[in-house]
Amino acid sequence: MKKIILSILFIALLVACGSKGTEGETGETENKKVVLGVVGEPYKYWDPVIEKLKADGIDLELKVYSEYSIPNNALNAGDIDINAFQHYLYLNQEIENFDYKITVLGDTIVDPLGLYTKKVENLDSVPEGATILIPDDISNGGRALKLLEAAGLIEVDPAKGYLPSVLDITSNPKNLEIKSSQSDLTPSLLEDVDLAVINGDLAISFGLKPSEDTIYLEELDFEANPAAKELINVLVVREGDEKREELLKIKEYFQSEEVKAIFEDYYFGAFKAAWEY
Repeated sequence: MKKIILSILFIALLVACGSKGTEGETGETENKKVVLGVVGEPYKYWDPVIEKLKADGIDLELKVYSEYSIPNNALNAGDIDINAFQHYLYLNQEIENFDYKITVLGDTIVDPLGLYTKKVENLDSVPEGATILIPDDISNGGRALKLLEAAGLIEVDPAKGYLPSVLDITSNPKNLEIKSSQSDLTPSLLEDVDLAVINGDLAISFGLKPSEDTIYLEELDFEANPAAKELINVLVVREGDEKREELLKIKEYFQSEEVKAIFEDYYFGAFKAAWEY
């Protein structure tokens, strides 16, 4: 009888040890893993966030996607825990189009678009009939047209706000040929066109410096134009995860002076701390 009782106790002990799930083979507690979806590289400003999270027992993995169309779908499907690659305008358009059950956790960066070129010296020398490449998604494409308008190259229907299309161009004095491609492809196609409107993070991925290599850089004056706040980039999570502890820590550690310092030192001020606006 004693042997039976001891056997039962031994089996129970094995089950209890095996059910912990947070201990590795050495008996040490394993970190929780959180997967964050991003687009483009490098992401130097995530380094201090990853370091702080590790001290809290959380391993943050950056999953890099090649296209803007993927991370929201992956988040909605549960393939990742959180993403950080888009502004409010793009997110709201995606939710409207695909009925994703995702929502904003917090603000991250202001990432200005820039007008880049390998062939034109300045705005005054943009030639007649020049080819300009812009992103093909509704939000960034419309935003690119507004940038071209602000640069004095075209005019668009003001009733369209930040979402005009090429059909809404009301004035094109230089007969510019405006083409579109996926946002993530525009930097690699820069050599094939006269000019291209490129997202700041993607430009940096290709070794471009927004503050130095543009002939026109987007100006986002939130006081003069409150609607521009729709262009603030955000952390996005699934609905219901807004109070998940490890995700709130990501927000806390991102919105920090350490991250802000990297914007200035590593990215030459190309990004701004959106949480301060």
